[in-house]
Amino acid sequence: MKIEHVALNLEDPVSALKWYRENLEMQVLKSSDIPPYGSFIADKERNVVLEIYANTTIPLPDYAAMHPLTFHLAFSVEDVSATRGRLLSKGATAEGEVIQNDNGDIFAMLRDPWGIPIQLVNRANALL
Repeated sequence: MKIEHVALNLEDPVSALKWYRENLEMQVLKSSDIPPYGSFIADKERNVVLEIYANTTIPLPDYAAMHPLTFHLAFSVEDVSATRGRLLSKGATAEGEVIQNDNGDIFAMLRDPWGIPIQLVNRANALL
């Protein structure tokens, strides 16, 4: 079995799609310009797919109220500090500072403009 995608139900998926493309290097695989505005986007290596949509028939998750360790999207980056600074200038908000753990992994936690926690990570030893 293989995970196909992770879905995010958002109030404004059209703006989120634009922000994720421009700031997180996501590529659009499929999108719709009619409600619920479902779009499938992939990371630049096309290993992970996110679905972004607005299903207003159910309560939208309150991502901003979720603790970032309960749920977050993690992005592997070369320079955590520089990427963090760039995303903060593009509307993300900080959730703490850049930290390094005992095994050399470097992390920073942010929130996108819709409150979704985003973790930036540079691992001393890659997971995959």
